[in-house]
Amino acid sequence: MGKRMEAAQKAYDKTKVYTMEEGAQIVKDNAKAKFDETVEIHVKLGIDTKKADQQVRTTVALPHGTGKTKRIAVIAKGEHASEAQKAGADKVGCEDIVEEVLKGKIDFDVLVATPDTMKDLAKAAKILGPRGLMPNPKSGTVTFDLANTIKALKAGRIEFKADAYGIVHAVIGKASFDAAKLAENAKAVMDTILRVKPSTSKGVYVQSVSFSSTMGPGVFVTHK
Repeated sequence: MGKRMEAAQKAYDKTKVYTMEEGAQIVKDNAKAKFDETVEIHVKLGIDTKKADQQVRTTVALPHGTGKTKRIAVIAKGEHASEAQKAGADKVGCEDIVEEVLKGKIDFDVLVATPDTMKDLAKAAKILGPRGLMPNPKSGTVTFDLANTIKALKAGRIEFKADAYGIVHAVIGKASFDAAKLAENAKAVMDTILRVKPSTSKGVYVQSVSFSSTMGPGVFVTHK
């Protein structure tokens, strides 16, 4: 363990569960890297990810954004392509973007597609899927409502889903954010996670919640 990490872990009680505001402040105080570290929330859920009806995947609009401007690419044709360009998409195209992806060029953070172009994207699914970039109706990235979708994504709408272990990892901002803003973003994520609880999930749904920065240790926080 590095000296910086060791010092960070001594700065707070690792066995204690803090309020979100306290946890956010601890993460901020221990974000000592030379860059503005990203802060994430990690939520362990009591779900069986092997069951299709217990998947947790959705979107949430963070009230204070993520601190990062997302590069948005849109797969669309005709008037929909024009709409995407007017709405501020960073890249608009169809077959040309697919070909770039197949060649390994991915210069965007979010990919949005209109329903009629999904067949064109099929050949790139094996590349986009593992990277979490394949457009999906559940995440709101397969839509004809391009203007509002692009606006929401630029404003801080994020997508999250539980991994194979039932853990949700989501960005809630940067270490430079005020602790109160990080906490408010985290609460927005938690409210959404609670709202989309699978009806078939039994037992304790939210098992643990923690915050961490890119280079910092995890801090357990309450989800209420």
